[in-house]
Amino acid sequence: MAELIFALLALALFFALAMNRASFRTWAVAVAIYTLALQITFGFPLWSFAGWIVAGLLYALGLPGVKRTYITKPVFGALKGAMPSISKTEREALEAGTTGWDAELFSGRPNFAKLRNVAPLTLTDEERAFLDGPTEELCRKIDDWHIRHDLHDIPEEIWQFVREKGFLGMLISKEHGGLGFSAQAQSLVLGKISTKSPDVCIIVMVPNSLGPGELIEKYGTAQQKAHYLPRLAKGAEIPCFALTGPFSGSDAASMRDVGIVTKGMHGGVETLGVSLTWDKRYITLAPKATLLGLAFRLLDPDNHLGQGEEIGITLGLIPTDHPGVETGRRHLPSGAAFPNGPTRGRDVFIPMEWIIGGPDRAGQGWRMLMECLAAGRSISLPATSAAAAKAVARHSTAYARVRKQFGLPIGFMEGVEEPLARIVENAYGLEAARAVTASMVSAGEKPAVISALLKYMSTARMRGSVNDALDIHGGRGICDGPSNYLQSAYQMVPVGITVEGANILTRSLIVFAQGALRSHPYLLAEIEALNDEGRARGPRPLRDRVRRSPGLPVFERDGALFHNATLGFFAAAPVDAGETKRWWKQLSRAARSFALVADTTVALLGGGLKTKQKITGRMADALAELYLLSSILKRYQDDGRQWADRKLVDYCAQNCLARFDIALRGVMDNFPVRWAAWIMGPLVLPFGARRPAPDKDAKAIVRQALEPGAFRDRLTREIYLSEDPDEAVGLLELALAKTIANEEAEKKLERAIRKGEVQRFHDRDWIKEAETKNILSAEEARELADLRDLVARVIAVDEFPAEDLARNGRSGASSNQHLAAE
Repeated sequence: MAELIFALLALALFFALAMNRASFRTWAVAVAIYTLALQITFGFPLWSFAGWIVAGLLYALGLPGVKRTYITKPVFGALKGAMPSISKTEREALEAGTTGWDAELFSGRPNFAKLRNVAPLTLTDEERAFLDGPTEELCRKIDDWHIRHDLHDIPEEIWQFVREKGFLGMLISKEHGGLGFSAQAQSLVLGKISTKSPDVCIIVMVPNSLGPGELIEKYGTAQQKAHYLPRLAKGAEIPCFALTGPFSGSDAASMRDVGIVTKGMHGGVETLGVSLTWDKRYITLAPKATLLGLAFRLLDPDNHLGQGEEIGITLGLIPTDHPGVETGRRHLPSGAAFPNGPTRGRDVFIPMEWIIGGPDRAGQGWRMLMECLAAGRSISLPATSAAAAKAVARHSTAYARVRKQFGLPIGFMEGVEEPLARIVENAYGLEAARAVTASMVSAGEKPAVISALLKYMSTARMRGSVNDALDIHGGRGICDGPSNYLQSAYQMVPVGITVEGANILTRSLIVFAQGALRSHPYLLAEIEALNDEGRARGPRPLRDRVRRSPGLPVFERDGALFHNATLGFFAAAPVDAGETKRWWKQLSRAARSFALVADTTVALLGGGLKTKQKITGRMADALAELYLLSSILKRYQDDGRQWADRKLVDYCAQNCLARFDIALRGVMDNFPVRWAAWIMGPLVLPFGARRPAPDKDAKAIVRQALEPGAFRDRLTREIYLSEDPDEAVGLLELALAKTIANEEAEKKLERAIRKGEVQRFHDRDWIKEAETKNILSAEEARELADLRDLVARVIAVDEFPAEDLARNGRSGASSNQHLAAE
């Protein structure tokens, strides 16, 4: 019995010291005390002297000279060749933006107070009035089918409305004539518009996202701000920003667009400027723009600026009517109607004053872009993705309750229930992540890693929701026309997946590969030390690290094994978490596992991270699940811990953790250093991967969403809704309300049909027959007749004469000629 007690005591002591990152000297003292206790209890067996030897070695390793000679320098030498190098553009990307909750997750010991202190979803009175007033009015004005099919363009009256109401200047400060709205307000406005027309949303989104307005506001000269910002705010200038070229998409270092510092004529006067040659494509609003923002590589072969020949990536402002600027042609991204096209120029001379920020900002363009992208990417696509997820949840639950097959609403069928549960989960989770991230940006943060993570996660899950909605609607969803409320979202899905950093590269190269450097508590400092040419200076930042626990990384990273072995029972959680306390504990436990695998991955793969993109992609997936779960728990708290939402929160949390485990399992199953994978597996998943939420929980949340009420309204908040039966979504809501109100009468009619008392065929009025036979009262018959007509309209699909769908002689000849010329 005494042996067992001492064994358990040794294990507890080991965990306690490792989890508190004890120094070598503390370990030495603890081992000595433990050894002495053994000898007092069991006498002085020969084997116990090994404890004194271990204690002596640990104490010696804690001596500065010994530690430096036998640990720090050997570790430095071993890691120097393994750690990744950092290029100039990578460094600028890493230094752009801020870290916040992402750094807490990478640390393995997240401070929940930092997340819970982020402001809940709040708007000023002015922002709320704008969302409920002009934004609602704009949505009512939009004819999405007319835009997408008839015009294939945005009508001038819509452009005029967004100009007059200030939609194009939401991010521009009031000082410069804009609305000065918070990121939260911008996000909700964009989301609401997108649920009526993604095309119209984009013409509002681009001027309020990464582009000339934001760049001038943050970096422009006083003259640039005074001239351009009021004009941009009022829509007198329509901006676009040209970054992507045929040979430089995600690889900015390969940019071939070039500017040469030289002298030329401008306004009849010889002046110092830049001779520009560029070829850009996929530029949103370029065909309509009056002001072109342009990214290019600036060279100064004659050293006019005194900075050498290679100045670096620079940003310019060019009026599109300037001689030599080519715009106006259009791409057709996924056949969408928003303006998108190429821009080109050859030997176009501009004065130095047209550089954003003036000559002093020459060469700083990449840093400027990364800083703006960190904030802008947190707003636009997460806003539209969350809004789309909420809209398809609203419409699909209504349709699944109204549409009947086999005598019951299709939403009650388990085959349909399964995709509906995914839709409901995405609607809640994406809105949670959108809201908390927008609040961070509103507070002044520029979350570089989170913005990249949220962009790829939200657009991917939005695609899943739209696909599930189409499956549920069947033929009703795939037949396009004025009554199809899904087609425009489906059409625009690939655009969101592709822009602002294509999802494949964002997931596999940016979120973890750069996130590990940007958000890790000490990794970047270590790499800088390892890459320091001064070897005497290099190891110094590593000393604090090797001072810590000499045990396995799992124990050093806050006892991942301990918390996994105890199922998170002892993990940290907010004291007032209430009924969600267990999920906060599981989040804490998962963060420790993530930190362990992240540390091991970086330490053993080092510079190979850039090529092991399947590994980094799975690590990004794991981090995304942690962030999503964090956001869901915070939303539940911010929403006042609504009891009706608890089942949904439990469902989302369990699925997040299951997907998290699957992502880490995928890393370990495919980890190239196999001995490390064999060690990590039992430490991180000692009992295997957690299971997703059971079917009974999916049924419960879907049944809630199928019922009109507060739960469904919270789930789908801040999207465009209509009560007009002449609008497809208004008709759907009306049909849902009538379906619920007449449920008992419908059941009576269905029973009569099954018994053969009434026959339901198109050649007779079966409802009138049921009334005649006293199966239904006159009022019930009248209500069911109205409902029958409403449902018929809801499930109807549009049909057209063939001539209405003709292309009216459109030809691709000119386009083909242009491609041949290229």
